[in-house]
Amino acid sequence: MTESQLPTQYAPAEVEGKLYERWTSAGLFEADPDRDPGAPSYTIVIPPPNVTGSLHMGHALDHSIQDTLVRRRRMQGYEALWLPGMDHAGIATQNVVERELKKEGLTRHDLGREAFQERVWQWKAESGGRILGQMKRLGDSVDWSRERFTMDEGLSRAVLTIFKRLYDDGLIYRAERIINWCPRCLTALSDIEVEHSDREGELVSIRYTDDVTVATTRAETMLGDTAVAVHPSDERYAHLVGTEIELPLTGRRIPVVADEHVDPEFGTGAVKVTPAHDPNDFEIGQRHGLPSLTVLDEHAKVTAPGPFQGMDRYEARAAVVEALREQGRIVKEVRPYEHSVGHCQRCRTVVEPRVSLQWFVRVEPLAKAAGDAVRDGRVQIQPPELSSRYFAWVDNMHDWCISRQLWWGHRIPVWYGPDGEQRCFGPGEEAPEGWTQDTDVLDTWFSSALWPFSTLGWPDDTPDLRRFYPTSVLVTGYDILFFWVARMMMFGLYAMDGVEPFKVIALHGMVRDQHGKKMSKSFGNVVDPLDWIDRYGADATRFTLLRGANPGSDVPVAEDWAQGSRNFCNKLWNATRFALMNGAHVNGELPAGPSALSTTDAWILSRLQTVIAEVDAHLEGFDFAKACEALYHFAWDEVCDWYLELSKVPLAEGGEVAETTRRVLGEVLDTVLRLLHPMVPFVTEELWTALTGRETILRAAWPTADAARADAAAEAAVVSLQRLVTEVRRFRSDQGLKSGQRVTAALELDGSPLAAYEEQIRSLLKLTAPGESFTATASLPVEGVVVRLDTAGAIDVAAERARLEKDLAVARKEVAQTSGKLANADFVAKAPEAVIGKNRARLEAARADITRLEAQLEALPSA
Repeated sequence: MTESQLPTQYAPAEVEGKLYERWTSAGLFEADPDRDPGAPSYTIVIPPPNVTGSLHMGHALDHSIQDTLVRRRRMQGYEALWLPGMDHAGIATQNVVERELKKEGLTRHDLGREAFQERVWQWKAESGGRILGQMKRLGDSVDWSRERFTMDEGLSRAVLTIFKRLYDDGLIYRAERIINWCPRCLTALSDIEVEHSDREGELVSIRYTDDVTVATTRAETMLGDTAVAVHPSDERYAHLVGTEIELPLTGRRIPVVADEHVDPEFGTGAVKVTPAHDPNDFEIGQRHGLPSLTVLDEHAKVTAPGPFQGMDRYEARAAVVEALREQGRIVKEVRPYEHSVGHCQRCRTVVEPRVSLQWFVRVEPLAKAAGDAVRDGRVQIQPPELSSRYFAWVDNMHDWCISRQLWWGHRIPVWYGPDGEQRCFGPGEEAPEGWTQDTDVLDTWFSSALWPFSTLGWPDDTPDLRRFYPTSVLVTGYDILFFWVARMMMFGLYAMDGVEPFKVIALHGMVRDQHGKKMSKSFGNVVDPLDWIDRYGADATRFTLLRGANPGSDVPVAEDWAQGSRNFCNKLWNATRFALMNGAHVNGELPAGPSALSTTDAWILSRLQTVIAEVDAHLEGFDFAKACEALYHFAWDEVCDWYLELSKVPLAEGGEVAETTRRVLGEVLDTVLRLLHPMVPFVTEELWTALTGRETILRAAWPTADAARADAAAEAAVVSLQRLVTEVRRFRSDQGLKSGQRVTAALELDGSPLAAYEEQIRSLLKLTAPGESFTATASLPVEGVVVRLDTAGAIDVAAERARLEKDLAVARKEVAQTSGKLANADFVAKAPEAVIGKNRARLEAARADITRLEAQLEALPSA
């Protein structure tokens, strides 16, 4: 492709789809465990999105980071695998299908378990997984030939295998414990499925006896109280410990117990204990051998005999308070009280702590191993400061409730015999006739905890598992560090004989709006990444997210930033078109040696080596924001704004000097496009193939810095040139001269290192050579050069004199203030050296400004 084949404007919609199809058709994303055994391996398994999900900004950020890492490693010669797949999302998927059935006037119970499961599989085939197509829109370079699903045959076998192994090792057990219960979804929930938010409740103080008053926001649970607890050192209640009191409204007598958990400074220092409906109370009950009395059923309706039986928990709450009020037991009237309340992540129903017979994983030895792997350095957390959060979780982890009262999911492989026998059957084993299988399914996180190795063929010894495990890096949000990441660590170390599931855990923050607010439908600030992709392109969407992706920090985004990223892509497009129009190419070796290159060519190649090294360091440190910033400013500010403009003179000159510049221009754009490709894959592919004539940038070599190209002298010379041009441009702008307006000027360059760049200076500043009748009306001494301009009729001399005098007054005031400080012995003696150095630098700069401004004033014509 040539510049004549590149449209004048970049249209992402016309490029992205066809390029993605070309990449996938050619199998460019596919990894091969048998290809080049000597090449290093690099593996990322995608955090599996829910089968019910659609692409949101969090996904877009997460996937852009992963794609950047994988594309770079491919270019570096790694055998790189980015493995895609989806999670069956037990609760969410079952809810979706049940809503569809409701439209038909049916429930899952009308269908029965097997028919309902068939209906879910049908829904998955027809409507599930639309996020996979959206991932393609974003440009995810995943190996689609290895796509996995947590309910597919291979992963289901892995689930049965590890359950059986944990069960036989005594690490899975069944017990009555207190768990999170959703009265709407009618299932136990894991901690990650419960979202806590502050909610205003009503605190009521109830007098149980003349000596005991308790306060609660859940008066209905008093029907299940089996004790009152006080602190052992609380003298107010010492005489009551070991005695019994009557529980109001029930006629039951309950003991008063002493427990360290009670805070004697909070409230009255006495707390009601309802072991069946509060996790802290459950622990108190365990310590004191208290019975657990369940008074709310699975629908959160009262089961306790009496006038409240059958009431919903909220209806019962009001009724219980009213009954207590009638007995004169309300010590303080109901008052507002804000407290944290758990809600079901899927349906937003307030969860109910509830004692229930469930299956649990005994996590203590697994969690210790997961903590040790990070402590001894086998697994690194990036950024390292988030390690403390990880340890806070794994070092204090409670046993994991893994059973769910659902029909969609991996059914627990435990059967019960007719005589009360209980046995776990693994893959290939069959239960005896007459035995019945447990009706519960496993927590979705149980199967996704196996993701790093089950997706590679475990429990079989597969070529993929040997080549690509352990995986290289896990990229995910810090918000699920405790839940999914910790579970993968536990199961990976357990199943794979102590080999960690990944070498690095790279944590990123949450995407927020430009004001730092969490994106929420209720706030009206949710941004659909597909909307941005439609309007600005996938590259612009990705680059916007990556420019904000500082390690571990939240990522603010705004639409005008996406527009800016689109403009950047257009800048690259226009720069490449300019280069192709002027014959830039990548054929043959670059000229070597100082004499073979002009100063500007040597400068841009020297700067390029620095940028390569910077980008490499930032990407190795997972600092995508800094890598993007370095490339953005180099490509826009230095390549486009300076080098392209400086190259116009030698290109116009022709001959050998023009050919050298064409080759350097090709080299610079080739390298910049390769450095940018992992972040903005589509536009770089289109431009790079046009520039180089090669098939795809995907397999192009990743650039490496060449120290021999460093040229400090060339960089210093161009910096001096830039200062000169910038100062004259500022003067022109202050005088209201249009950027394209030509001005006659004489350049006094004798003895200046910039003498060789007169043509470039005139080209950049739109300066016409003077004729015989030339008369200077303004003179600017800059960088050892005097620029004498004839601005007659173009400059308001009085206004320019006023501006210079104002600037001169500011500079003189700065000199007076800073020199006064530095002359003060006390200041010099007490101030830190850095502060003194800063003041000295300010004094020197102000004095230089005075010299410059006085010269400019002297050069102005009289009014």
